[in-house]
Formats: sequence, C-alpha cells, structure tokens
Amino acid sequence: MTPITDEYMQDMLTKTKEYTFVMLKPGPNAASENVRSIIWEHARRNFSLRAEGILSIVGPITIEAPVSGIYIFNANPEEIPSIMDEDPAVKAGIFLYEIYPCRSFPGDQLG
Repeated sequence: MTPITDEYMQDMLTKTKEYTFVMLKPGPNAASENVRSIIWEHARRNFSLRAEGILSIVGPITIEAPVSGIYIFNANPEEIPSIMDEDPAVKAGIFLYEIYPCRSFPGDQLG
C-alpha cells in the first residue's frame, strides 16, 4: 500500500468539492407492464445528463436488491428534485429516489 502522510491528507481534503449522491429505489410501479420501454427512456435521459456534465456517475444495481441504482450529480442537493422529478421512470412510479449531499475529489473517476 502507498504510504499517505497526514500533511498529504490535509492538503487533499482542502480540494474536495460538493456533489450529490442519489439512490434509486423500486417504486410502486416497478413491475408494471411497460417497464422496459420506460427504463430505455430513463437511460436515454441519463446519457443526456452525462453529456451535459450534470451527472458524473451513474450505476444501475445488477442484482435483485432494495436499491435500483446510484447517481453522483455535479449539482447541489436543492437542484436534484427538479432533475429527478422529470425522469420518465420516476414520473411513472418505477423508481423513487433519496438525496444525500456528499463530498469527493474533482477528477475522481471509475477506471
């Protein structure tokens, strides 16, 4: 493991930025008939939000679980309801969401 000094940690912590973590959960209509077509449009919207730089990370959960997916938005928590309430799957009751402010390091990425 790479050794990390206290000074390095203190310096890095000054560089964190606020983001918003959103957890998707199954909604009351998660098993409705036309889920696939609505999820397809939900995914299209995710691609658009990523292209606009609003959505930094999106991750659907790939097993049966009480959580359907995660987002990390490059936006403050107050902006998230107006973004999420326009999601086709949220509008259809397929997903519910919970909002959590968080901090991370700009430039972090999945690799």
